[in-house]
Formats: sequence, structure tokens, C-alpha cells
Amino acid sequence: MIEEFLARDLSDVEEAVRKAAAVEIMPRFRQLAEHEVDEKSGPHDLVTVADRRAEEYLTASLTKLLPGSVVVGEEAVHADPTVYGALRGDAPVWIVDPVDGTRQFVHGEPAFCTLVALALHGEILASWTYAPALDELATAVRGAGSFVNGQRIHSGSPEAGAELRVATAHPFYTSDEDKRVLARLDVPGVVPRPCGSAGLEYLKIARGEMDALAFNWPSAWDHAAGLLLVAEAGGAQATVAGEPFRVDRDNVLPFVIARDEPTVVRIADLLRGGA
Repeated sequence: MIEEFLARDLSDVEEAVRKAAAVEIMPRFRQLAEHEVDEKSGPHDLVTVADRRAEEYLTASLTKLLPGSVVVGEEAVHADPTVYGALRGDAPVWIVDPVDGTRQFVHGEPAFCTLVALALHGEILASWTYAPALDELATAVRGAGSFVNGQRIHSGSPEAGAELRVATAHPFYTSDEDKRVLARLDVPGVVPRPCGSAGLEYLKIARGEMDALAFNWPSAWDHAAGLLLVAEAGGAQATVAGEPFRVDRDNVLPFVIARDEPTVVRIADLLRGGA
């Protein structure tokens, strides 16, 4: 079933993603009322009516496109953490982050996106990264490459001897221990900075505009789409334990995503405390 689905024209998935943004997200961009923004775990962990409505729209649309599939969405898991367990089940799973970069969305900044990935048994098979305010849609299908607005992209490798540009978790969302680990990247030859929308940071890696990401949280909806996008663009990823990061298991954190394997090795070694 899943093979037949992936072999067909997937423009109906793209249409669902675009429509969710057009109907539920963009009409509220820079138009949010105070009562339409709530806190989840704290003042920097926000959710809006656009997040909730877009996830509801995508849940209905995507499961209709692929009968028998289920959805693991950020807001559904927040309401019921047991939903996350579907990633370890036998049904195809749509992994959805309706508004990745909610903080930017709330502040009227255009650097947010909608993330959708299709997975089976923990393997990411296809992904969509849509930044409606930037008019960019990045797509990837396993074995078929990565594209932005229909043009193929490649991550390439950092220039020899150049400083490595690395995005890390924002201090807002980082424990003191994680801050100590991530501080190991503050060395000559590495330029760390806090990340914004995770989905758009992955896109920068896939395009070769950033060199690496070092992330310390496992939420599948933040990572699934970008992991495939980077892999199909020629990039690499691994946890500090040297194993691939997977959405269907507990991973050793932090993990590294980069334009190429040597950069993953370099950043992971620094995070482990190497020279």
C-alpha cells in the first residue's frame, strides 16, 4: 500500500499542506488576538489557534489521502502523550508540526513553516517543508532527492578551512546541563548561534547555507521532515553515540545534522568533549 502511494503523483499532499496554510495559518498571520495565543510549558512555548486549526485540517486531509494511516501531531501529543506511540506501530504515520516557529509567527516574523513527513516503522519516506510567508516549499522522497519549489538542491561540503556555522537549541528551551554541553562548540573554527524554526534550519543545511545543527530535543515533528530533506540533499546525521537519530526510539542526545559526514563527526566529537 505505502509503495503504491509513494509511486504516484504526490501533488495532492502538497495541495493539502498549502491549503492548510492558506485557510488556517496565513489569515491569522499578524492578525492574532490576545486570546488566540496560549502558553504550554512556559512563556516561550506558545500555541495559537492557527497551530490547532491547521493540525486538525491536516489530520483530516492526510488520513483521507492514505486510508489506514494515522497522525502524530505536536498539538495532539500535547493533549494526549500516548499518541506518540503510533511511531512504533505498523500503520503509516503522518508526522505533523502545523506551525514550526510559533514564536516567530506570534511576533509577526515570516520565518515559520508547516512540516509534514510520512513514516513507516520509523523510516521517513517523504517530507514537505512549507514556508508560506516566504513562498517556499521543500520536498523530499526517499531515494529521489530534495527540491525547493521544484528545483533540486544539494548540501555540498563546507569549504576547507572555513569556520563552521552551527545552529543550536535556543537558550529558552535548554537546561543548564544542555547549555554546558552545547557550550563546547564555542571554540575557534566554529560559530554557534541559536536556531529559529527547526524546519527552516534543516532547509539551510540542505541548501548548504548552514554547516551543521546540534539539537538536544527529540520531538519527531520538529525533525522528521528535515532529516529526510538533508539526507536526500547529500547531508548526514548522527547522535553523539554515533548512531543514527530515529523518530521511533529513544536516542542519545544531543544529535548532529550536517552538510556532510566529516562535519557530523567533527561537531559530535566537540559535543562529547573532544578537542
